[in-house]
Amino acid sequence: MIPQLPAHSDTILVVDDEPDALRMLTSVLERAEMSVLVATSGEAALELLGNIVPDLILMDAVMPGLDGFETTQKIKACPETASIPVIFMTGLTESEHVVEAFEVGGVDYVRKPVDLNELLARVRVHMAQGRAVQASVTSLDATDRLILATNARGNLLWCTPRAEQAISRIAPDWRRENPQLPSDIRSQIERLLAMSATAGASVRVKQTDGDGELELMVVAHYREDEVLIRINELNPNDDLARLQDRLPLTNREAQVLLWVSYGKPNRVISDVLQISPRTVTKHLERIFDKIGVETRSAAAAVAIRIIDQ
Repeated sequence: MIPQLPAHSDTILVVDDEPDALRMLTSVLERAEMSVLVATSGEAALELLGNIVPDLILMDAVMPGLDGFETTQKIKACPETASIPVIFMTGLTESEHVVEAFEVGGVDYVRKPVDLNELLARVRVHMAQGRAVQASVTSLDATDRLILATNARGNLLWCTPRAEQAISRIAPDWRRENPQLPSDIRSQIERLLAMSATAGASVRVKQTDGDGELELMVVAHYREDEVLIRINELNPNDDLARLQDRLPLTNREAQVLLWVSYGKPNRVISDVLQISPRTVTKHLERIFDKIGVETRSAAAAVAIRIIDQ
């Protein structure tokens, strides 16, 4: 795990091979009460990021050796650094260079010579957004959710510990430090992305052992190049047996509750169980009464607690 820089909450990494530009940017950012780290090449930036995670990176697009585009691609391929916002600084005017900056994971760009007031404004906006994303990831970790995020090419950006555990049941040697997801899961995510999947679209991956499946469901296209995916661990036979053992439900009522706990709406439950949506609603009314709850979410919570035990 890469340690966070402890001394200052506003830390910027400036990557530029021009000493005059580095001096000017360092002076401006420090006057704005930000801590500044500098790297004069893409290689030096990657080495520095092996020890410190800044809040934001200002990246020169054109440098000898590893240029800004290649450097950013490597930064975004690493789960520990993928969420750091990268603002490109470029004197290039061709539109394809601007497009490339966004394609490799940049969040913004400024033209050289840099307008310093504009630069500071953009830095503050993207730094705040980057912190919000990091806070969201931390919150998801704390709540034990099975969530992962990939870029538009299916590379892992980050995932929660429980998502890592679920994926390791498909590929025991895989760890979330590896941006390359196991081939079975990656191929299904690529299929989802190729379909321009909207929220709620899902695919399934069979677990290696047993009857279980992982359902990969699109939650949202969070940013231009980030797709949020929820993992549902499905084992209908075992889960249904647990519900029937613990709750005073008929077989059909237990089946309805099972699919409610999997997050499925009535129309999907209707298709899975081959009953009408109206019948699903009637079953839910009886389920609420039998287990002493008033809402669908409360019923799902009861079922999830039993299934997870």
